[in-house]
Amino acid sequence: MANKHEKIYVNLNLNVRGLPPSATLQINEKSNSLIEQGKTIYKLGLGQSPFPVPESVVEALRKNAHQKCYLPVKGLPELKEAVASYNMKFQNIKCTGDDILIGPGSKELLFLLQLVYYGDLVIPTPSWVSYSPQARIIGRNVQWVPTHSYNNWRMTPEKLEMICRTDPDRPRILIINYPANPTGCTYTTEKLKELAEVARKYKVVLISDEIYGQIHHKGQHVSIARFYPEGTIISSGLSKWCGAGGWRLGTFTFPSSLRWMLDAMAIVASETYTATSAPIQYAAIRAFEGGSDIENYLHHVRRILRALGKIFYEKTKELKLTLPKPEGAFYLFPDFSEYRLKFREYGVLTSGEMCKLILDKTGIAMLPGVDFGRPPEELTARIAYVDFDGTKALEASMQIYKHNDLDDSFAELYTPNLVKAFKKLKKWLNDL
Repeated sequence: MANKHEKIYVNLNLNVRGLPPSATLQINEKSNSLIEQGKTIYKLGLGQSPFPVPESVVEALRKNAHQKCYLPVKGLPELKEAVASYNMKFQNIKCTGDDILIGPGSKELLFLLQLVYYGDLVIPTPSWVSYSPQARIIGRNVQWVPTHSYNNWRMTPEKLEMICRTDPDRPRILIINYPANPTGCTYTTEKLKELAEVARKYKVVLISDEIYGQIHHKGQHVSIARFYPEGTIISSGLSKWCGAGGWRLGTFTFPSSLRWMLDAMAIVASETYTATSAPIQYAAIRAFEGGSDIENYLHHVRRILRALGKIFYEKTKELKLTLPKPEGAFYLFPDFSEYRLKFREYGVLTSGEMCKLILDKTGIAMLPGVDFGRPPEELTARIAYVDFDGTKALEASMQIYKHNDLDDSFAELYTPNLVKAFKKLKKWLNDL
C-alpha cells in the first residue's frame, strides 16, 4: 500500500503527465533549430518584444552589476515605491510600496497566486498559453469561457454573470488580459465598468494582466482596478513595454483588502525562488521612474506597432482571413476557415495541423488557436509581428521618419522579414 508521500508523488505525476512545454517557448526553440539547419524561417511564433531595453535602464543595470546580496522576498523597497508611483501616475491608483510584490516574472507570480488561493480559474478564450497549464499543474479547476470574433474575442459581463450565479459563493479567480495576447484587442471603459460590477457582486478575485498596457497603440490603456479596486490584482512587469523579457521581472499590485494573499505568496516565494535578481531590481527602479527618455521611447514603440498592426492587418484581410484589428501589443489572430476545404486535401482538420503545414510549406512559424484554448477544429492562429530589428526600426522612427507617417515603405525597409512572410503566405494560399 502506498504511503502518504507516494500518493502525493503519484498525484503530481498525474497533474503534469502529457503536459507539453510552453507553446510559445516550444515554437521558438523549433524555429531556432530549423534556422540552424539552414532553413529560412519567419519567426512569428514567440511573442517577444523586438525593441531594445531603453539605454538609461541598461546603464542602471551596469551601475548595479555589483549588487550581490539577497534582497527582501517581497522586493526591493525602493523599487516597490517606484511601482506604486507608476500606478498612480498612469492609472490614478492609490497604493504604497507595501501593496507591491516583485517576482522573477509575472508568470511566476501568477503561479504562486493559484498555489495559495483555492478557487476555480475562470479564463476567457482565446487567452495566453500558460494560464491553464499552471492551473493543471497545481490541480485547480479551470473554467473556459468561450468568446466570439464578432465582439473581438472579449469577455462579456453577461457571461461572467451566468458563470457566477450558478454557485454565487464559490471562490473564483478571473483573469483578463488587455491589450490581449493573442488578439491585440482591448476593452472599452464602459465594458470594464460592467465587468467590475459583476466581479464585485460575486466577490471574484480579478487578475488584471496588464503586461501590454503601456503598448496600447494610442497610449490609452485603462485599468479595471479603477472600478474594482478592492478585488483587483494588477499584473505587470518589464518584458513587453520595456523590451526586457529575459530580465525576468514581474510585479503584482494588491489592494489592501488582499494583503493576506500577498503575504501568503511571499511565504511560498521565500521557500522557492528566495528573491528576484538584485541587479535587475535596482535597474528596474529607473524603468518605473520613467522620464522624458522613457516617454520618447514608448511614443515611438507605440507608433511603430500601431503602423505595423494596421499594415499587416490589412494584408491579412486581403488573404480573405477574418480577424479583429489590433489595438495594442503585437499580435494578429486570423481565422483561416476560408481555406478549410483546401487544407482537407492535405489531411488538415485542426489548427495545430494547419500551423504545422504552413511552417513546412512556407517557413512561417505561428501558433495555433488550440494553444490559446480554442476548439481544435477552429482554424485560428496567432501571428506575432515581431520578426524585425527593433533597434533599427526605433532609430529610424526617431530620426528619419520623425515627422513623417510610418507606411508601407517603412515596413519594407525596417521590417523586411514581416513583408516577405506575408507575401509568401499570400502566394502559397493563392496557389492552393
